[in-house]
Amino acid sequence: MKIIAYGIRDDEKPYLDKWSDENPDVEVVSTDKLLDDSTVELANGADGAVVYQQKPYTASVLDKLGEFGIKFLSLRNVGVDNIDAEAAKRNGIKVTNVPAYSPEAIAELTITQLMRLLRRTNTFDRKQANGDLTWAPDIADELNQMTVGVVATGRIGKAVIKIYEGFGAKVIAYDVFHSPELEKKGMYVDTLDELFSKSDVISLHAPATKDNEHMLNDETFNKMKDGVYVLNPARGSLIDTDALIRALDSKKVAGAAIDVYENEVGIFNTDFGSFENIPDERLKNLMKRENVLVTPHISFYTKRAVRNMVYFAMDANKSLIESGKSDKLVEL
Repeated sequence: MKIIAYGIRDDEKPYLDKWSDENPDVEVVSTDKLLDDSTVELANGADGAVVYQQKPYTASVLDKLGEFGIKFLSLRNVGVDNIDAEAAKRNGIKVTNVPAYSPEAIAELTITQLMRLLRRTNTFDRKQANGDLTWAPDIADELNQMTVGVVATGRIGKAVIKIYEGFGAKVIAYDVFHSPELEKKGMYVDTLDELFSKSDVISLHAPATKDNEHMLNDETFNKMKDGVYVLNPARGSLIDTDALIRALDSKKVAGAAIDVYENEVGIFNTDFGSFENIPDERLKNLMKRENVLVTPHISFYTKRAVRNMVYFAMDANKSLIESGKSDKLVEL
């Protein structure tokens, strides 16, 4: 059995080596290059491929995998929206993902950034860098006095709700699919509009779908309380960036923490050498603001999560090769 692992970063390699040592019946070939037209030939002779990337899995790449007889593609991440579904089906390629590598990792960064916004730490850091050790006028808000609206209550949503409750916040939630546990608590509201109108904090944990695109826009921002806080560690496409900037300018939004961005591919996880060289003016607009915290899609980036991403994807690919089955199969 032979598996090729694409896009292996330095922080993933120790876990891949350990998995390989624990599975001596599998020949593991790895490359730091992503899977695209220029690298797909490396897969020739393999039984399956393990991958992670934000760029598309195009029809030409999937057709080539099919030509090589590779029917198993295992992603080390959650999202599958960058896969050409028709090409995958045409070539009989089964796809797995890692639906939950560490919900707690995402939840913990979400709370960390909210507390930084509420306690104005970014403002105090900037003041202190200039020798200003005064308090006023940067008085804080307390989370235990706030209502948090959680959009989507899957694994990550539940993990973040647990922490919000630990802080003493009132939590309301919206999801098409209700968790029986949260249903018993009476946590769900009937509509997103109701959640928007009642929440002091909007915490987004929904997937990227056509229905969810620009969930937060000019119209929905107008339905929110004045001075609302917005948190997005989920998918960049959930927020209309221009509308967010307008809401920040009008002070409808008091602060925002975004770990994802609708045009992040090719920008996040790139060193541009200086702030001025970042090739996105809207992103720089947000980054300049004291009441906006931008992180480059790092909510997943913990040792536990990276280990799980490698192990779960490799286990899934091996299972597919052996039996054609995996508990992590996704429908495209």
